[in-house]
Amino acid sequence: MARMEIQFLGTGAGSPSRSRNVSSLALKLLDERNEVWLFDCGEGTQHQILRTAIRPRKISKIFITHLHGDHIFGLPGLLASRSNQGGTEPLTIYGPKGIADFVKTSLRITQTHLAYAINFVTVQPGVVLDDATFTVTADYLDHRITCFGYRVFEKPHPGELLIDKVRAANIPSGPVYAQLKAGKTVTLPDGRTFNGADFIGAAQPGRTVTIFGDTRQVDRELALAQDADVIVHESTFDGADAKLARRYFHSTDLEAAQLAQRAHAGQLLLNHISARYVGKVARELQKEARTVFKNTRVVSDLDEIDIPFRKVK
Repeated sequence: MARMEIQFLGTGAGSPSRSRNVSSLALKLLDERNEVWLFDCGEGTQHQILRTAIRPRKISKIFITHLHGDHIFGLPGLLASRSNQGGTEPLTIYGPKGIADFVKTSLRITQTHLAYAINFVTVQPGVVLDDATFTVTADYLDHRITCFGYRVFEKPHPGELLIDKVRAANIPSGPVYAQLKAGKTVTLPDGRTFNGADFIGAAQPGRTVTIFGDTRQVDRELALAQDADVIVHESTFDGADAKLARRYFHSTDLEAAQLAQRAHAGQLLLNHISARYVGKVARELQKEARTVFKNTRVVSDLDEIDIPFRKVK
């Protein structure tokens, strides 16, 4: 089955620190579509990419949660490098109103000419992408400026051909196997007829990843997070600083864990960590969150997380 992975390119809040760059993560869909999708692109994102196996020309979509600098200042440089490194395929940038102005102005003033086209999609609540393999929906969060959370839903994979059942029916191997796997009805030279649907296993449910931008806790988060295999959520503050988090339109580790628990999520990944939480102190955030939601991890820059398929019951 196709692998899906998240790699974190920046997990810090506000400003870069020695241990954490500012916000960006890559959703790697190389098996699925031979593409990489970025979520946010803070300053230094292209430098972080140099420390990974990600090829900028594979980046086909960039989803921006909001227009604060620590989430978008890396865009002009990355876009230019993608062109300089041979990227010619069109790229789509999704984000709040104003993202097109920011990018176009940066490129125009610096007289940067790209070898590919950029398509801009101004995000509104609801479906922002829907194709044969994925649906992406978005909704408003509660931050100082317009900010979105994104729910990435992978559509089910067709069931596998049940080879043992095919052999038990004494169906000879050959092109007929492909026809059966496609669900077609086939007639063999001996006159026997078989319906391919009878030889295909159950469809494999797709995976769901929910990626939140900066936010206070808000009821709209639950619908985005419901039953997600992985939730990526900011944890700018710890539980003791809940009032501070609310004042600055952010969340605590405990609030994120409570959301994951209510949503029946599979795993919670905490990022956007304040520089006040360094080393062992950051692990305390994880420890605290696990008192509410056990499968929680505070991620670090360059961490790679595999997103497994759920078992078909």
